[in-house]
Amino acid sequence: MKKQRFNPYLPSWEYIPDGEPYVFNGRVYVYGSHDRFNGYVYCLNDYVCWSAPVDDLSDWRYEGVIYKKTDDPLNPDGSMCLYAPDVTVGPDGRYYLYYVLDKVSIVSVAVCDTPAGKYEFYGYVRYSDGTRLGEREGDQPQFDPGVLTEGDRTYLYTGFCARGDKSRKGAMATVLGPDMLTIIEEPVFVAPSEPYSKGSGFEGHEFFEAPSIRKKGDTYYFIYSSILMHELCYATSKHPTKGFQYRGVIVSNCDLHIDSYKPAQKPMFYGGNNHGSIVEINGQWYIFYHRHTNGTNFSRQACMEKIEILDDGSIPQVEMTSCGSIDEPLIGYGEYHAYLACNLFCKEESIYTDFTGSWMNNQFPKITQDGKDGDEEIGYIANMKDSATAGFKYFDCKGIKTVKIKVRGYCRGAFEVKTSWNGEVLGRIPVEFSNIWKEYSADITIPDGVQALYFTYTGQGSASLASFTLC
Repeated sequence: MKKQRFNPYLPSWEYIPDGEPYVFNGRVYVYGSHDRFNGYVYCLNDYVCWSAPVDDLSDWRYEGVIYKKTDDPLNPDGSMCLYAPDVTVGPDGRYYLYYVLDKVSIVSVAVCDTPAGKYEFYGYVRYSDGTRLGEREGDQPQFDPGVLTEGDRTYLYTGFCARGDKSRKGAMATVLGPDMLTIIEEPVFVAPSEPYSKGSGFEGHEFFEAPSIRKKGDTYYFIYSSILMHELCYATSKHPTKGFQYRGVIVSNCDLHIDSYKPAQKPMFYGGNNHGSIVEINGQWYIFYHRHTNGTNFSRQACMEKIEILDDGSIPQVEMTSCGSIDEPLIGYGEYHAYLACNLFCKEESIYTDFTGSWMNNQFPKITQDGKDGDEEIGYIANMKDSATAGFKYFDCKGIKTVKIKVRGYCRGAFEVKTSWNGEVLGRIPVEFSNIWKEYSADITIPDGVQALYFTYTGQGSASLASFTLC
């Protein structure tokens, strides 16, 4: 089978949330924080970078570690984690990495001569008198820096505002001078927090975290995670530090609000916090975001979807897919790994992934892997109990008469195969107890054309699904 683009677009054993994508010198570079498989908190690992040629988004290359936790002078013992970063090219042509450590509310900066080389600590964002941003009396805490450089000015967007917290007013924009550190225009608020949103147009989708900034033509796009957490919203303005108006949701990592294939308020994945941004690659715009795996908030994976920016500047919400766009369906034959599921749910609905309790963790299906963090083990779906459903979208099918699955676990029942989450059962594949991966098959005809595929487990016990094959 020829190489294709998938979601997640990085290997199944890599956990890069908070992705900020950029095109530099004919390649797409993604900068994010770095979760650990089976981690116990967010962002336990060092920053790494991945890149791909702009004309082949299936061909991702590991660029290695670009910055270590211990590289910051405030963190010599590595006791603080590196939270979501962003990168911009300064007026000197160098690449500047902005980030916040998890226990201090100041913005750190590192610098490198190349997009994915070894970044070196550079300094802290500061006022002209040397006081660090976030430490002056009256400053609000700094978090999740997003940056955009135009000429000698760099626009820095920061903030974290939990629902009901009146001590934080919203997302902030601060203007830095050509040294990339010194503030030349003090922070102003560009998007409100929940307690301060009345009459703003942001009601119900107020700023929570994950500010990111992009520009298309003369319009600035402010992308952020709302108080609902699972959605990436956007606001637009003709000015970088004022006048932003709420425009809508770009993507939800549980597919809430989408009503094209299911009721709008039905969650189709176990979501949670979200963070990402938009980027233009070869004339096509994409939204980069992350999904949650392993039944917790702490093992997140990078995904992307093709988006459309309409003539009025609006961006219609896109659904989560296994391929990145219904316009580019996967080949409708051959074997596909189960970790590519873009829908995952059971009869008991949940919008959020945070199954930290053992009871909850055993009730819901989850994408996971064997081994430990860093082991190149291919992901699979575990905890598929009665009614658990995995959905994959989309496939260009033709002449499919047989469906095979690889399953293990203490289970006895069958997998039903459908082309919609609540559609007609096209066939059933019986499965039995097995402590090793075992292949089962059935004669099942998949209608020709672009199709979604859903596999629902019915029966006793708990099944794990490794892959399915169309033939």
